[in-house]
Amino acid sequence: MPSNEFYLSQFKARSPIHPPKRVIIFDTSMRDGEQTPGVTYTNDEKIEIARKLDELGVPKIEASFAISSEGEAEATKKIVKLGLSSIITTLARPIKEDIDKALWCDVPYIHIFISTSDLHIKTMMKTTREEVLRQSVEGIEYARDHGLRVEYSPQDATRTDMDYLIEVCKAAEDAGAEMLNIPDTVGVMTPRMTFEFFSELKKHVKTPLSAHAHNDLGQAVANTLAAIEAGAEQAHVTINGLGERAGNASLEQVAVCLEAQYKIPTGINFGKIAEVSEMIQHYSGIYLPPTTPIVGDNAFAHESGIHVHGLLAHSGNYEILSPEFVGKKRRIVAGKHAGRHGIGSMVEGMGFHPSKDQLKLIAEAVKALGDSGKSVTDTDLYAITKNIMNIKGEERVKLKELVVVTGNTITPTASVILIVDGKEYAGAAIGNGPIDAAVKALTNVEKGFRDMSLEKFNMKAITGGTNAVADVTVSMRRNGRHVTASSVNGDTVMASVEAILKGMNRLMETEDEK
Repeated sequence: MPSNEFYLSQFKARSPIHPPKRVIIFDTSMRDGEQTPGVTYTNDEKIEIARKLDELGVPKIEASFAISSEGEAEATKKIVKLGLSSIITTLARPIKEDIDKALWCDVPYIHIFISTSDLHIKTMMKTTREEVLRQSVEGIEYARDHGLRVEYSPQDATRTDMDYLIEVCKAAEDAGAEMLNIPDTVGVMTPRMTFEFFSELKKHVKTPLSAHAHNDLGQAVANTLAAIEAGAEQAHVTINGLGERAGNASLEQVAVCLEAQYKIPTGINFGKIAEVSEMIQHYSGIYLPPTTPIVGDNAFAHESGIHVHGLLAHSGNYEILSPEFVGKKRRIVAGKHAGRHGIGSMVEGMGFHPSKDQLKLIAEAVKALGDSGKSVTDTDLYAITKNIMNIKGEERVKLKELVVVTGNTITPTASVILIVDGKEYAGAAIGNGPIDAAVKALTNVEKGFRDMSLEKFNMKAITGGTNAVADVTVSMRRNGRHVTASSVNGDTVMASVEAILKGMNRLMETEDEK
């Protein structure tokens, strides 16, 4: 749960708001989210995403735009057969072909859309308002007659003439739509405009309203919350805010804000948010900036000496949420802005007990490393501390031999011999490239490092040209313990291997410190 329960009481709304008692989360990660340029999911990935969204507690999952491809329809049918608690739906135009495809998928719920703005009607559809109204009603009635529950979206609603939008929404309501989803299709609204817009619609329809906000101007989450303040009972969202162009409203941000700021339940299992976010990053290939709210690597990371000092005194000083609430962990980071309290806490956690003078020297070394432009990893701090405290000890894992073979007619293959606690162990693997093969070979050695997982891998060139030097930083985990490590080398494969070896050594040492 949020760590601060009191802060909301300090602020009262200046104008009346009418939020619902509960908000339905409608996830469209597999439909609108997959429309992110460059993103495509396999059927197996879609099935796994659906399972995880169900575990997350998402009430409605939009699995596809079924008519768009046979693969989309097949994946949707398979997801329906899973028998999940979530309601599975698919997108459709108000035409018989689309609705019949949805029926073939066995979905119980259909999301019907059609454009209603004059811009779309005249320039894209080349039709009339009357025809759009007729198609909407006939499509909804056809779906209803065939046993489907219907949600209706007037696409580009926020650029639609309000009188006409009200007419269309009332007609959809009368035809049997049980939810009216109002899309801000190109993200033109502001939060205040959104509040007034939904407040006006609420005066004319009885059917629950849903908000579907796009992030073209960076206001999707704020606009979604404003719609809910005006009484919208449902929010269309995607994991990590993926979607067309600049994306959609982020599920994690909308859901956490509703829980932490509005105290409105959503049924979301918040402890799984980070896990699902990481899965979508992996499947989509789109990794979030570290400063991304709630799920970014830095969302609960602290470096500033003043902040860390306050955090150690009471977490609420610089965190309004507990990181565990969303499945994350707090990180105190060493760097040039770090203070002795933070660095002392980190080295104590590593099992060291430096004197005041030693801690001062450790802090100075950390700041010097940070001033040089290098990020200070856990293994850097560990090495600095051991050196200053004059603690001797050899690395438990050493590289004896590495061979990597790659080319245009051969699958990248790597073989490795490691010396672990004085004994030799061999491993081999194939991969998508030479680095992938080498990293997999390291964790496949006979000693058994398969429980060590590589969570993050980042490489950057720190010089220019074909002789660029690679700077590799990795994040690794074993048995709930997490470390970061880095290495710099002119050979990209060796830079990667050296960083992994440092992480492996550190993870083994942390187990010795238990």
